[in-house]
Amino acid sequence: MMNKRIKLWFSTLSISFLLAGCDRAQDTTLANGLIYCSEGNPESFNPQTTTSGITLDASSQQLYDRLIELDAATGDLTAGIATSWQTSPDGKTIDIFLRKDVKFHQTRYFIPSRTLNAQDVVFSFNRWRLSTHPFYSSADSYPHMQSYELDALIKDIEAVSPYHVRFHLNQQSASFLHHLATDYMVILSAEYGAKLELQSSKSQLDNYPIGTGPFYFDNFVKDEFIRFKAHPDYWQGQPHINQLVYDITPQSSSRLAKLITGECDVVAHPVASEMEVLQDKAGVTLQSKNAENVAFWAFNTLKPPFDRAEVRRALAKSIDRQTIYKTIYYGMAFPANSLIPPSSWGYNSNLPHLTYNPEQAKKELRAAGIEEGFELEIWSPHIEREYNPNSLKMAELIQANLAAVGINATIVDYEWSTLRKKLSSHEHDSVLIGWSADMVSPDNFLTATLSCAAAVIGNNRAAWCNPHFDELVKSAMLSDDLNRQKELYMQAQSLLHQEMPIFPIAHSLSFLAKQDNVLNIKFSPYSAISFKHVEKIK
Repeated sequence: MMNKRIKLWFSTLSISFLLAGCDRAQDTTLANGLIYCSEGNPESFNPQTTTSGITLDASSQQLYDRLIELDAATGDLTAGIATSWQTSPDGKTIDIFLRKDVKFHQTRYFIPSRTLNAQDVVFSFNRWRLSTHPFYSSADSYPHMQSYELDALIKDIEAVSPYHVRFHLNQQSASFLHHLATDYMVILSAEYGAKLELQSSKSQLDNYPIGTGPFYFDNFVKDEFIRFKAHPDYWQGQPHINQLVYDITPQSSSRLAKLITGECDVVAHPVASEMEVLQDKAGVTLQSKNAENVAFWAFNTLKPPFDRAEVRRALAKSIDRQTIYKTIYYGMAFPANSLIPPSSWGYNSNLPHLTYNPEQAKKELRAAGIEEGFELEIWSPHIEREYNPNSLKMAELIQANLAAVGINATIVDYEWSTLRKKLSSHEHDSVLIGWSADMVSPDNFLTATLSCAAAVIGNNRAAWCNPHFDELVKSAMLSDDLNRQKELYMQAQSLLHQEMPIFPIAHSLSFLAKQDNVLNIKFSPYSAISFKHVEKIK
């Protein structure tokens, strides 16, 4: 149970926000609209260019559609913009048949002259696949696609007819269709791209988006809000709400206060310490999703002495994860012994558990030549994520653990977007970060975070590249034998446990809090939040 001091603090906080924020609550109340208190600024409005959950939440499901969708309840692939698809006997040719009369957004900066067709699909995929594409260099990278080397997997894409697209693959891939259902595989407007190219305004493709999704982009003020409006000609029917506003509120306590005062209808990722207050609050409902995520401490293996596995293992042994669970997660998480969570069919339950042993850690560090007073930096994002609700506090706990074994750690606290950009240049010693699943397949935890391809583009925060690890994961992805897949994934996890480029910390339950009169939010373990079918009952 929450102690009286915390309950009193939340009560006082709620009253103070109620008194100070009444005028603002009235100003931000929308007629037939919804306000979502989100936790940060998006990097852009195109999911192709990032793996940031904040950017995905602010774009993928609101602004765009995909060829194929994933039914989170069953794991089945369902029709999206594609009504059907066929795979050749050798698995190398996939025919996609498109829905007709799918309309693009009409905004103040673009008026489409036609509906979606096969040319838009070819344009969207070639944008990240071909370096010769006019919009390829307008983004720094395409991390999901490049981590999985999907650009190399696809041999060619052709528009067979206005509503028929054919993918030619270099080899059979059991997971390719599942990739098409991820948040990253959005369909853009080739006509809009042609207009921007003529105007020499290519960057607007990602910052002033045009899609076919349930909402269209209206306005964005950094650190303040994003405003979307309902797409009146959406092919699944106009949304029930006319406006959707993201109120950018980094602090969870502030989001909670706004929910209580009615300034927000929905809030992102309330932290574990707030659960009891929310559970006791009349008119508020908690929505949860499975812990398909992981928080971890990544070591930059390009920098000595973090390039040595014995040093990384010794540092890991110095960390008291039990205290982290109690202090950071309040019982809303469970220990991570692998990147892959135990809920996955590919989880290796036979891995030895790495236990907290500061005396042994100290001996191993000295044996490895790491003397008393050695200094390192722990980079920590200044944001609350579902897998790590308080990164700064976690960094402080790790800092204290390291001090006990003679290591002087300095915490470097960065704003989320700044941190992600700086990590790509591999300047850090170590970083507290994590991953949330995009796909059901176990390789989603391994390839996107630790493959050699992910290291090249900077998405592998450990910058660790092991060809044997890559081969194990790729062989598992290509195999159609489930037992063989499991065996290969377990071998890959054993290798990670031995090499320890990252130290797994926790798999955390994730929550969303909403007013009771808000219905039908899609809050899935494998995709960004969706307000497509939301209703707000008066």
